[in-house]
Amino acid sequence: MCLFLFPEYEKVGTVQDLLTILHHITPEHLAEDWDNVGLLVGDPRQQVHRILLALDPTCQLAEEAVQGQYDLLLTHHPIIFRPLKALRTDTPTGTFLALTTKHQISVIACHTNFDSVPNGVSGHLAISLGLEHIHPLLPAKHDCLEPCGLGQIGTYTSPLSATDFIGRVRQALQPPWLLEAGARPEQVSTVAVCGGSCSDFAELAHKNGVDVFLTSEVKHSVARWAEEAGLWLIDGGHFATENSAMTALQRLLLKESEAMGWNLTVDVAHQEPPLRLVA
Repeated sequence: MCLFLFPEYEKVGTVQDLLTILHHITPEHLAEDWDNVGLLVGDPRQQVHRILLALDPTCQLAEEAVQGQYDLLLTHHPIIFRPLKALRTDTPTGTFLALTTKHQISVIACHTNFDSVPNGVSGHLAISLGLEHIHPLLPAKHDCLEPCGLGQIGTYTSPLSATDFIGRVRQALQPPWLLEAGARPEQVSTVAVCGGSCSDFAELAHKNGVDVFLTSEVKHSVARWAEEAGLWLIDGGHFATENSAMTALQRLLLKESEAMGWNLTVDVAHQEPPLRLVA
């Protein structure tokens, strides 16, 4: 009797397979009309063994992907945001695109679609702060299996002092700085958060009766309005309010890939905030 032993082949997904998974996790129809998400560089048929996640598509990130032999870069902010009139490799964007194209590294952006899902940027921020009964600040116009939208509102069962809330913000975000506008309330029970540049939602947060709104890139006019309207507004920095959500996306991708039986590596790149305090 003859026994034939066949090697066990590992299951390998493609860029298109990953796009299908991402569409399940972060549906592209949830992205804002002005946004640019999905596959921005690469071939959908390319096999994917190693993925590197990051908030920002920088030249340093592209170099790290080349050195680490990654097949795909998944960034929150898109490398191509506005239409390109020229592809010059003496610019940061051109250098990034030239490197990834030369080394056959695909690039996908998950931006406002990842902002809008319950376990996305703002949802992760709300959970990190220990909030409960979380729901969208600005509900999505599109159909969604779970409540989707930009920003999140949540509550504390036992109210916190303003000082204790700031302590939670520092612990969750590790921000290089915090800015505030408006008077601090005696206690914090209801909180609105929106990772990234969402100061335009300050009035909406105030109408929802929140004690504090945490976001970033607060405009001068909005800060002055919050001061007079009686809203406590905290600017935690764009990078700090979004970056930790990359680990949440990593967990979601690993869970989905394991369910598919893929032997997939998903790493999160270490990035520092581009802005820093002057010594």
